[in-house]
Amino acid sequence: MANPSLNFITFNQDHSCLAVGTSKGFRIYHTDPFSRIFSSDDGNIAIIEMLFSTSLVALILSPRHLIIQNTKRASVICELTFPSAVLAVRLNRKRLAVILEEEIYLYDISNMSLLHTITTSPNPSAICALSPSSENCFIAYPLPKPREDSDSRRPAHAPPQSTYVSPTSGEVLVFDTLTLKAVNVIEAHRSPLSCICLNSDGTLLATASETGTIIRVFSIPRGQKLYQFRRGTYPSTIYSMSFNLSSTLLCVSSTSDTVHIFRLGTPPGHTTPGGVPIETPSPPRQDRWSRARSYDDGDSPGNSATDSPRSDAAESGAGNAFPSGGQQGHRRQSGSFSNMLRRSSQIMGRGVAGVVGSYLPQTVTEMWEPLRDFAFIKIPKSGVSGLTPRATGSSIVGPLRSVVAMSSSSPQVMVVTSDGGFYVYNIDMENGGEGYLVKQFS
Repeated sequence: MANPSLNFITFNQDHSCLAVGTSKGFRIYHTDPFSRIFSSDDGNIAIIEMLFSTSLVALILSPRHLIIQNTKRASVICELTFPSAVLAVRLNRKRLAVILEEEIYLYDISNMSLLHTITTSPNPSAICALSPSSENCFIAYPLPKPREDSDSRRPAHAPPQSTYVSPTSGEVLVFDTLTLKAVNVIEAHRSPLSCICLNSDGTLLATASETGTIIRVFSIPRGQKLYQFRRGTYPSTIYSMSFNLSSTLLCVSSTSDTVHIFRLGTPPGHTTPGGVPIETPSPPRQDRWSRARSYDDGDSPGNSATDSPRSDAAESGAGNAFPSGGQQGHRRQSGSFSNMLRRSSQIMGRGVAGVVGSYLPQTVTEMWEPLRDFAFIKIPKSGVSGLTPRATGSSIVGPLRSVVAMSSSSPQVMVVTSDGGFYVYNIDMENGGEGYLVKQFS
């Protein structure tokens, strides 16, 4: 009998559970300790979403049909049919969001009544994030483009009668699902968005563009840019981003086999050269946006003053990610010197940037902002038997993908790959550097 195809992988809102949709049902696992707590062999599950650790799950078995199911009672709570294919589902304790290519449906989860329908620009990748918080209950998605803008930018090579889907914008619209009102528009990137995520209490938004070299973090709902990180020098598609529950770390996975972990400390520019916290005045929104355009790096590779010696070329190196026994000890020992040099160069670079940057205008000091990762891990490239790989976090067949999350109880990064592997890595919270594999399941 053929192994089931892996259709969808997702963590629940607090990363305590993992849900897997396959061509022959779905499975739910505890992440710590790793154990299967529920399985069903019914249906070809294209999408599955959990509501924290409750028995309620949202399932997509056919493209336009959504089922809300109680796994404990084995009962269907409700069924919803939509005018086009459902591309993503988001849940929190207050709201259910169903994302279609050009619409978002918002429901009151207490009685499943439809509250609001949001019209969006074509969003075939279902770029959307719903806050897990019931208080800061925001949903974020690409700012809709005016229809005339999309038509005027239709490429000349597109056949006249063909359906042309313009790329999403680099701006994010933040919508309050409690008041049902838009609260802000954040100009995050020049390039179209590829991935966004909100932290657990709905106060931080992380964004990445199609270029994938720069990750930005904004306050919500104010929209102030707090952090700017450089993932790498060369373009890469971002597959997954996730804050830890305390919002002190952000982990990012991409087409590279490296997962980056960024540390969120005091936002750049929020201290004096002597380290004394200062209150940054808030400029008018239009002025802030226009200034951001003038010094935005456009997410283009290689134009930051903080490019690290460890480039994407190093990320794609042939180093073995599965050393065992003495090899693991040797790797960690031999890597300690390079990690020390890397940390020293970062500290020295930031110190120089802080001193010099204090004498430069804001348009120039922006060059110093992108910070490199605090820690990183290498994803194994070896295949894992038991499931036929198809996709991770969506229904797109393609290369190996990964979904990442951080444990709520320990300094560990959890990585799930589209070939069915579950990996847990320890991170040195004091020194950073390369994390090491401590658990592996398939």
